[in-house]
Amino acid sequence: MTGAAGAEAGGRSAEIPPLRLITKIAYGFGAVAHGVKDQGYNYFLMFFYSAVMGLDAGLAGLAIFLALILDAISDPLVGYISDNFHSRWGRRHPFMYASVIPLVLGYYFVWTPPEGMSQMGLFGYLLAMAIITRTFITFYQVPSTAMMPELTDDYDQRTDIMSYRYFFGWLGGASLSIVTLAIFLVPTDTISNGYFNVQGYRTYGFVASSLILLSVLTCSIATHGRIKYMRAAPPKEKKTVRGVFGEIFETLSNRSFLVLFVAALFGAAATGVGAGLNHYLMGFFWGFSPQQVSGLQLALFISCVVALVLSQVISRKLGKKQGALLTGGTAMIMTPMPYILRLMDMLPANGEDALFYFILVFQMIDVALIITAQILMSSMIGDIVEQSELKTGRRSEGMFFAAISFSKKCTLGLGGFMVAIILSLSNFPEGAQPDEVSQAAIDGIGFYYIPVIFGLWLAMMLCVAAYSINRSDHEANLAALKARERGA
Repeated sequence: MTGAAGAEAGGRSAEIPPLRLITKIAYGFGAVAHGVKDQGYNYFLMFFYSAVMGLDAGLAGLAIFLALILDAISDPLVGYISDNFHSRWGRRHPFMYASVIPLVLGYYFVWTPPEGMSQMGLFGYLLAMAIITRTFITFYQVPSTAMMPELTDDYDQRTDIMSYRYFFGWLGGASLSIVTLAIFLVPTDTISNGYFNVQGYRTYGFVASSLILLSVLTCSIATHGRIKYMRAAPPKEKKTVRGVFGEIFETLSNRSFLVLFVAALFGAAATGVGAGLNHYLMGFFWGFSPQQVSGLQLALFISCVVALVLSQVISRKLGKKQGALLTGGTAMIMTPMPYILRLMDMLPANGEDALFYFILVFQMIDVALIITAQILMSSMIGDIVEQSELKTGRRSEGMFFAAISFSKKCTLGLGGFMVAIILSLSNFPEGAQPDEVSQAAIDGIGFYYIPVIFGLWLAMMLCVAAYSINRSDHEANLAALKARERGA
């Protein structure tokens, strides 16, 4: 079914042509926006407002948490609306274009709060800017990610597309972190610790928001020409609130999706724990300086390149599920290993170059495996779309990817809660410098981090093992859909 008839019924408006490499790269570059936002929010925002700007840590955490809750609610709404949106620019691009200005301005201003604000004033400012930024990154991220299954039906090409998406997402966030730690957050004549350089955060905000602008526009414009090959929205019809939620429930009750959804919950919680403890693990447990941390971030360039190639090879050789289990399972074992070795006193002492290079190489391999597993799991979500369409008669890419985004955002907060528990159990003092913390408290962070991170990864891998769509299943689903269209 092609042409107007196909579009009116929710089919493609034309036969889909092969995807050019330049389009894959441009689409992948679109993930830089989300990578930059995540890196800033996960690693710098809480510290900036509580330690640097002087906002009470409880108020800062509350503002970030409230914005996160509202953002998580907006994800499924934007996903559902974009699946059913009618416009001459298709279902996805109107949301992507609408996000540009408020997203860029919101992200810039969150790092440039006015001076001299009261506690409640600063709390309100952070809350407002965080809500604006998170809401409009959703307007961009959910529809743009949902395009992936529409760009190609091919099992392996979907992995290729997601590999570029993750490559640029990780690379964008890591690159800016390196620049920020090495160039922006540096000591001055009046500031001995670069982490407290307010002007450095302001410079970061300007550079980061500019990079977000470039990323969003590149992805949106480069894929604009593909609109005519994408699925059209289903015919307009009046729906009750009960009917809408009934459709959402029916769509998200797909078994393979549910196991990936729960896997994403555990994975996001693990990410939240790692992000929340990052400054403590790097600065206290390992005793690295900001410049050394930026050197570790530099190794992510190699990790990203390895993951870009490895994910594509594994998808073709092993399939997505087996590949995700292999790479994710190996990362599950590797991630806590340096901390186990440290507590067993089997690594060089803090401050020795040998320790830095060991962590550098170890982390480079571990992160490459983590990114590869993430790419394969995200590509697996795309293959659920056709299976769901056979059952429900609806294309619901936006709903699937929005729900995964929802799960990640909710449990990043859970990860932060786990961080608070780990710090409390370790009797870690607030606001202390590295030389003011007892060795028992520093060791305690590693002691509690090990079982938490391993347990979350293990739970995620068990969920992935229950996923049931392989290459032959996907091809059978495509054939069934084409047969249905021919008979319609």
